[in-house]
Amino acid sequence: MVIQRKYRASRRLGVSLWGRSKDPFNTRNYPPGQHGNMGYKKPSDFGKQFGAHKKFKFYYAISSKQMRNMFLKAYKKKGDTGDNFVGLLESMLSSVLYNSGLVPTIFSARQLISHKHVLVNGKVVNISSYSVKPGDTIKLREKAVNIPAVLAAVDAQEQKVPDYLEVDVKERSVKYLRVPKYYEVPYPANMEVNLVIEFYSR
Repeated sequence: MVIQRKYRASRRLGVSLWGRSKDPFNTRNYPPGQHGNMGYKKPSDFGKQFGAHKKFKFYYAISSKQMRNMFLKAYKKKGDTGDNFVGLLESMLSSVLYNSGLVPTIFSARQLISHKHVLVNGKVVNISSYSVKPGDTIKLREKAVNIPAVLAAVDAQEQKVPDYLEVDVKERSVKYLRVPKYYEVPYPANMEVNLVIEFYSR
């Protein structure tokens, strides 16, 4: 199953990255592969930085190139680089949709967006990395509302909706209230943005 293969990232990184009940790390908390049951090795300083980088990359389901470009943009902005970086990541359309709890995974959020099932302020947007602005409203199109995965996500309510989002479950919509700071994001796993900054500052 494709989603299960993507969840293998949790086992590789040694954390339940998305905090989901079906995450295989919950039942097999050791690395995948033939010798996985030997456990996790103690990482070097670089290994810790690289691991932190991979956590963010997998959590947001973006490429290394996308992540680097986002970091460079955050670095050039005024203010705290860590807050800027996380703010850019959380402002992506796929992130806002996933954090709303209206979809089960970040992967399904990206899929719905690419299949043109998502509206931003009433207009179709099919780019997952689209930067949502405070005040924007994201809504699932009518034909997406009854997709089994969407119905299951709403019923399960596994996702903790952050304070910077306003969700209308009945309308299957979410309003982006403001760009969050790093400390405000309810990550299920320990996400060390300071190590990501160190990784890119080598």
